Amino acid sequence: MNIQIFGKSKCFDTKKAERYFKERRVKYQYIDMKKYGISRGELNGVLRSVPLSDLVDPKHPDAALLQYLAYDQDKMEKVLEHPTLLRTPIVRNGKQATVGYQPEQWKTWE
Repeated sequence: MNIQIFGKSKCFDTKKAERYFKERRVKYQYIDMKKYGISRGELNGVLRSVPLSDLVDPKHPDAALLQYLAYDQDKMEKVLEHPTLLRTPIVRNGKQATVGYQPEQWKTWE
């Protein structure tokens, strides 16, 4: 397994995801979304498993603005500019990805 966790340092679900993999002694790479963001390639990889509408955090103040952008490419550019628009944690295992705390799905990866 090649686990990547994209999260925010103050997000409880991100901390729970980290704890889940630590308890199972699974090595993972943590990427702080506020500090480093997410690259275009990584975002495209996640979008193969999860639709953009599920990735956007509805609690974010600018989330409603994305609805008014006509093209998916424009929405992606906005998300790349402001990675805090994304829900966390985003957990990737190769070509598979999940958003939020989903231990049931992660068990199938083991």
